Amino acid sequence: MKPSVARKNNSVEQNASREAAKGSSVMVARIIELAVYRAQRTLAQEAMAERTARANESTRFHFWTGASGKRYVHTVYDLLDCPPMPAVNYVLVRRNASGRAVALSIGRVSHGAPSLNLAELRQRGAELGADEVHVHMLADNAKLGKLVEFDLRTGQVEAEIAHIAGGRTH
Repeated sequence: MKPSVARKNNSVEQNASREAAKGSSVMVARIIELAVYRAQRTLAQEAMAERTARANESTRFHFWTGASGKRYVHTVYDLLDCPPMPAVNYVLVRRNASGRAVALSIGRVSHGAPSLNLAELRQRGAELGADEVHVHMLADNAKLGKLVEFDLRTGQVEAEIAHIAGGRTH
């Protein structure tokens, strides 16, 4: 090879090396950005998995028995994770140290707007120190809802009297 051609080839190789070096720094920057993106995506997926797990937990059920002996199925929600509700019957509950559900209030929300029903449930629950909201949604109309509420309230009073008369305390 002639010296001038060798110098040209050498200078082309040096330029290519410089460009490659520049490219690798850009590549590294992109890898770092990709790592950040993956970390953010992983955190978002973990948060979604946690929300899904909480939603799955919120589909737990609890049966409350009325004075008539009839059992009413309730969907259990954490007080803060409860979604907006239509007109429903509810039991506000506090779990004691042993995990027993203690009814603090039994009632019915009947606002036309689900967000108002949710606000009422959360406010009443916060006032009483409730952990959970147990919601019965199977009453077809307001009259049936009132009957369910009365049956549950009466049943819980009878259960509390029997509990106290048995000499047991909370």
